[in-house]
Amino acid sequence: MGTKIVFGVLIALAAPASTAQVNPDPSTDREFAAKLSVCNDCHGANGVRINATIPVIWGQRENYLVTQLDDFERGDRRDEVMLWMTKILTQQELRVAAAYFAKQTWPTRSAGAASTPPPPGIAVCQAWYETDFLSTRKAEGRATPRLAGQTYEYLIEAMRRFADGERKNDTAMMKMMAAIPPAEREAMARYLSGL
Repeated sequence: MGTKIVFGVLIALAAPASTAQVNPDPSTDREFAAKLSVCNDCHGANGVRINATIPVIWGQRENYLVTQLDDFERGDRRDEVMLWMTKILTQQELRVAAAYFAKQTWPTRSAGAASTPPPPGIAVCQAWYETDFLSTRKAEGRATPRLAGQTYEYLIEAMRRFADGERKNDTAMMKMMAAIPPAEREAMARYLSGL
């Protein structure tokens, strides 16, 4: 009888180790790959979006993507599709998805995109995003997003949402965008999208 109890305890103790979830791999886990394919429905295969108001996520910094996913899940950043995605993916899958998209290559800019001269006020952004606007990791571990090459449509809408208080996941951006007149935000979005 004692041997059966000890054997049962050993099985119970071993169970968490044998059922521990390994990181899902989209190249081998078909269910997880199917979930990630939903991301491509909006953000586009090869990072080329279907709609210009949707941001490029291919090649963004991993910890920036994780932060945004957490913000969508908490409701600090609102989008029905993204809220749904944060509910169907496990926390582990969200982290793996962020790492997956961060490792992808930023899409090649179309030949028609033209740079415009830096507008007044862009220096304010350079203090946080660096001069090339390609993203940086700050001392506190937070990453800024890559802005260079995002579409004008996405950038102008993101700036407007911050300015109008609709996007609440960065109070500094809310204050900054609210203080910048719409015409200046428009010039900044045109400049950044042409980089």
